[in-house]
Amino acid sequence: MAPPADKSAGAAPSDNAGEAPQPDAAALEKAVRELEEQLKAERDKFLRLAAEYDNYRKRTAKERESLFSEIRADTIAQILPVYDNIARALKQPCSDEAYFRGIQLIMAQFEEIFKNLGVKEIPAVGEKFDVSRHYAVQHIEDPAYGESVVVEEYEKGFMIGDKVIRFSTVKVAN
Repeated sequence: MAPPADKSAGAAPSDNAGEAPQPDAAALEKAVRELEEQLKAERDKFLRLAAEYDNYRKRTAKERESLFSEIRADTIAQILPVYDNIARALKQPCSDEAYFRGIQLIMAQFEEIFKNLGVKEIPAVGEKFDVSRHYAVQHIEDPAYGESVVVEEYEKGFMIGDKVIRFSTVKVAN
């Protein structure tokens, strides 16, 4: 029997037999540049999205705080008439000492709650009239007082921070 014939003997020898053809250096550099541009674009998208999310988080936190402040102010405004009535009760003569002491304790609780919530009385008597904090219901001509000075307070005003909950109702000297 004859030995098998070498099939590669008649074929031309190849330098990279079995390997894929090598792309040239220019094509590789172009592919690298394209990938770098794509990476830069994706990184830019990511940074924009991260900044947008951070702004959203800050905005919602600010809106939540603003809503809380509005609700707090509205709630305080709703209970101010009760506070006023207790203040009026304290000005009335009372023969029952225990009853009067109970009213004083209720007023002290109101004042403590207001303090904890940051509610402050608006200064009025002796202060210069301020349209952003006072509501004038009466004017008098009296040279004993200065120009636009609050001489009497009919109803206390309150504020939380810079927000007026209720204006002080006052009498002003002109």
